Amino acid sequence: MDPAPISTRLLLSCLLAVILLEGVAMVVGTRTNFSRMWLILSVRIGQTIAVTGLTVFQTGGLQDLGLGRDAIIPGVRHGLMWSAGFAAVAAIMFLIAFMVGTNPLSWVRAPLPETASQCVLYFFVGRIVAPVAEEIFIRGVIFGYLRRTGLQAGVFISTALFAAILVRVAIPVTQIVGGVVFAVAYHMGGSLMVPIVIHMLGNMAIFSLSLVPY
Repeated sequence: MDPAPISTRLLLSCLLAVILLEGVAMVVGTRTNFSRMWLILSVRIGQTIAVTGLTVFQTGGLQDLGLGRDAIIPGVRHGLMWSAGFAAVAAIMFLIAFMVGTNPLSWVRAPLPETASQCVLYFFVGRIVAPVAEEIFIRGVIFGYLRRTGLQAGVFISTALFAAILVRVAIPVTQIVGGVVFAVAYHMGGSLMVPIVIHMLGNMAIFSLSLVPY
């Protein structure tokens, strides 16, 4: 069964919770020496708990977020299938780039922390915790609410928000492509586990490729 549309009440309450936690993080970050990565970890976990808790409180479960019990296993399976398809496409693009004399690693490499312990924390936060939190809020809540106005509008607005939040360059191509794919995958699969799996495995691939010297 596809998730029910997110109610306006749930949207506003989740949005308020997420904004409040971001505000607290900004205050703590500016007034203390608290580690930025630990701060991100704390905020993302807090936001995940807040959004899922509000959803359960208002709807009686997580079905409206696409995380009902019947949606978990099929969602993981479809997410793995989507990820395999993208891995194949990426491999072909990388091969073509190498053949024309371009190193495609420069497209996806992310700056890594200097110490091993920091890398482990960076991996855990950016490749596991953050994708789950982002998918639950942006795709589960935002896209889940907006798609009542039409699939195109829901994909466009949720992707714009996703790119704006995670922008690292002038034209956030990766975030735009990812936002569209995650929203469409969720809509087609009917389970939020589909974009969660794709998002996590994609981030893990970028992390792994960033470890490769060139």
